[in-house]
Amino acid sequence: MSFSLLRRRCTGLFATQTGVVAPLCLRHFSSTPAVLASRVAAKKLKLTKKQLALIAKKRAEKRERNAYAQEKMTLSDAIAVLRAVEVARPHSTYEITIRTAMSRGAPVPTGRINLPREAKPKREARILVFAEGRQAEEARRAGAHVVGGLELVESVAAGKHNNCTTVLCTTSLIRGITSKLGRVLGPRGLMPSERRGTVTDDIEGYISRLSSTTEWRGDKSGTIRMPIAKIHFPVEDVVKNVKLFVANVKRATGNLKDDEGEADAKVEKGKSKSKSIKPVNAITRILLSSTQGPGILIRDL
Repeated sequence: MSFSLLRRRCTGLFATQTGVVAPLCLRHFSSTPAVLASRVAAKKLKLTKKQLALIAKKRAEKRERNAYAQEKMTLSDAIAVLRAVEVARPHSTYEITIRTAMSRGAPVPTGRINLPREAKPKREARILVFAEGRQAEEARRAGAHVVGGLELVESVAAGKHNNCTTVLCTTSLIRGITSKLGRVLGPRGLMPSERRGTVTDDIEGYISRLSSTTEWRGDKSGTIRMPIAKIHFPVEDVVKNVKLFVANVKRATGNLKDDEGEADAKVEKGKSKSKSIKPVNAITRILLSSTQGPGILIRDL
């Protein structure tokens, strides 16, 4: 008897006695749902907003933080640190960042300033003026680029003057353009308003002030950023620029008032016995940074 025949007989005898089928004699094939389910990739679970926020918070905590993130310095010490960081780059720029607690629906903080020593050359403003008659002639003499009455509304709405950086309007024409251009100029921050001073009858005076000042503007979250000086400037010039700019922002956001305004407010408060007037946008922090340097919190401004 051959060895292969003997092996087959022994295998069959073992199967009949024990009831176990040898794996060499039978192959298992299955198409049950349990087997197929293991081959299907598991679906990703959708996370809720709270779970996503928690994950983002944990990731933010794991990020490497700036060494000066929680350290507050005086203005002179911060300037010294940034000058040391930028010692090989004397033409780098100081940048000041002012964060405000702007509430939803509040106007974006904006203003104009004439620094004692500019960090960058001033950009030429392109001015569009809605005026008629004598005021239109004054605007042209002052250097306005586009001057006209209500006939300009359609061309502005069509986007033909999108290169204009400033839009002025007289008090007699503001009602005629508000309903038609509010949604066009409003999102761009160019809609004339009395609060910003761009609705005025003194067009010539406003244009003269415009040519000698620089505009600053906050973003949608109320954060204001401004190049304030060059690294090679003397420390005294940097301090003057920073203090003047911070005072200008505080005045524009309602955190600082002139002496006359404070006196008027006290009189009105005594008459009406109302609560104290709160600032429009409270300033939460002031940081000074440079091109390659860290952002340092300033404590004495």
